[in-house]
Amino acid sequence: MARHSRYVADRGLTTRMVTTMFLIGLLYVVLVGVLVAALGKAWPIVLVIAGALFIAQFWFSDKIAAFSMGAHEVTPQQAPELHGAVDRLCALADMPKPRVAIADSDVPNAFATGRNQQNALVCATTGLMRRLEREELEGVLSHELSHVAHRDVAVMTIASFLGVLAGIMTRVALWGGIGRSAGRDNNGVGLLLLIVPLVSAVVYVISFLLTRLLSRYRELSADRAGALLTGRPSALASALTKISGDMARIPTRDLRKAEPYNAFFFVPAFSGESLASLFSSHPTLEKRLDQLGRISSQLGHGA
Repeated sequence: MARHSRYVADRGLTTRMVTTMFLIGLLYVVLVGVLVAALGKAWPIVLVIAGALFIAQFWFSDKIAAFSMGAHEVTPQQAPELHGAVDRLCALADMPKPRVAIADSDVPNAFATGRNQQNALVCATTGLMRRLEREELEGVLSHELSHVAHRDVAVMTIASFLGVLAGIMTRVALWGGIGRSAGRDNNGVGLLLLIVPLVSAVVYVISFLLTRLLSRYRELSADRAGALLTGRPSALASALTKISGDMARIPTRDLRKAEPYNAFFFVPAFSGESLASLFSSHPTLEKRLDQLGRISSQLGHGA
């Protein structure tokens, strides 16, 4: 947890992040072991490529995410309302102000990225800002800032990338060392061509499921922490309801473009035809609203 934040701590989130990273790391070690056995003397090449890709992904995660989602940083003069909301929340949470960005998209959403508080970036889409009232916007931004304060953005970045890295390393192995050995030991190569993709697929599937489980919990944790910080859970609930309802009116092509980044969004974007909803990165709207309703009652604001 960030030491200098007033966001409520969540031991359950911390435990899940540590467990997820341990299990994914273990899977990654198994995959590397299989590739080392498969490649023989060529294995250092795969490890160097994998290490370089991992470092690049982690170090430049904020820039990669911003570029992928079409976000651009804005100054207080360019977006006074957005900067003002972030300023108020950061002062309330006693945390460093992240960089602020806007994505020119009608999909009403927001996301936070960055490896730590000093390198964090918080982004809102033009569609979100156009649809929400000031208190609703602050509720969404408070949710996103809690991801930064709890440092689960960095964990999700690493966990998501390890699954992708498994596929990359396998392709390198199949195109490189294993392929060059084909003429020497056809039986051995045939076995490796079967084992390596199988192990990689298992690693990817388990990584996918682990990150989805963590992602659903972290969204509930962020809802809770964000609502408690502002003291207005009803504003966050209103934003959730409004955004989820409007999502059905967004063009399918825009939703499909946004779907790969659902794990980092405030509300997932589904095209309606996508099977991704079966493995959602977010809890259901009903579950999120139910939690906010309980928090509202505890704070004495009513349902």
